[in-house]
Amino acid sequence: MTGGPEPISTAAREALDRELADLRTERAAVAATLSGGEQVSDMADSADELQRATELDRLDTRISEIGTRLREADVAGPAPTEAVGVGSTVTVRFADSTEMTLQIGEVAAVLDRTLITADSPLGRALLGHRAGDSITYDAPEGRTTVLVLSLGGDSDRGSS
Repeated sequence: MTGGPEPISTAAREALDRELADLRTERAAVAATLSGGEQVSDMADSADELQRATELDRLDTRISEIGTRLREADVAGPAPTEAVGVGSTVTVRFADSTEMTLQIGEVAAVLDRTLITADSPLGRALLGHRAGDSITYDAPEGRTTVLVLSLGGDSDRGSS
């Protein structure tokens, strides 16, 4: 990662947009439960009110982080298509002949195996490479090789 604004793939942008919408909905629900300065009747109510206020702060922080990331992505422009970088979509073939199309991002979605981070072993190995490059890298399972089949901003396999 360059330290400056990084591009973002369409898939990553859509994931952040969905998370942002969910967070805003959750924030509205939590905010509606706060008493708004009314006197709370006992310690349990006071503790519950404090917990909801803390949750509201957490939601506001994440909403701000996502908003900042989306604005930075707009400044960075489209993902690179000449060499693998943050925001790239890249199709690779592993040593076992398995092919997979991956998105290189800053943050990987927990349940999405196609989103990998730029600082993961595979992500680091791919950065800067082009279609046709064969890359050997240290994976958690041991040393392995991957072939870059194609590279494209947000395209499907086969385009570049």
